[in-house]
Amino acid sequence: MHPTRTAGDGHPANSPFTSKSPAAVYEMRPLRTDAERAEAVALVQDRQRWLDQRGLQLTSPTDVSVVFHNRQSRLAGLFGDGKLLACMIPERSPRLRWGEDAYLYLGYVHTLPGQSDDITRLITLWASDLAARLGLPLVRTEILAREALDTGPTAALLRRLTDMGWDIRGSQLGQKGGQVARLELAAEDRPGLSPLIACHVHELLEGTDDRSSR
Repeated sequence: MHPTRTAGDGHPANSPFTSKSPAAVYEMRPLRTDAERAEAVALVQDRQRWLDQRGLQLTSPTDVSVVFHNRQSRLAGLFGDGKLLACMIPERSPRLRWGEDAYLYLGYVHTLPGQSDDITRLITLWASDLAARLGLPLVRTEILAREALDTGPTAALLRRLTDMGWDIRGSQLGQKGGQVARLELAAEDRPGLSPLIACHVHELLEGTDDRSSR
């Protein structure tokens, strides 16, 4: 994942970020165009309908749509065979009500309905690896919890996430209202991940620390 670069490449020889491997199955990259943002909004709306049908609505689709349409939002998407499978807003150390140390934060994470837990597991592997390459010790995220963390659908989701390596750090009132479960993942360098997923989102994160602006 970290091949040596020469001076002629225009990148530092010790840069932890690489160009896409031709063999990579998936790609995580910024969503830059209006069309890509619209595709992300459609994914979120599809996900919300899927949740509504099961009585599991977790977030406001209207709020998310506004955020994703905002050109100032630093959106990232996971693609497989050219299809958008997940979208999110990765940030470097935004100001939360918990955890003041440096970390990679994944906000507004949504996956395409009908996908297996493999997509969530892939996001987990990618995020822990990216945090390590950025020199950050942790990944953090929050999920809206409509009920106690040890009952119902929320408990089932949290069990799957803990099986993937996430730790539950309790619950609290979220940034946008509503009770959230706090999740934390240790950073881990995964040099063998690049044939599976190519990462192009470091430019959204390098040289920024959002704690000062929130």
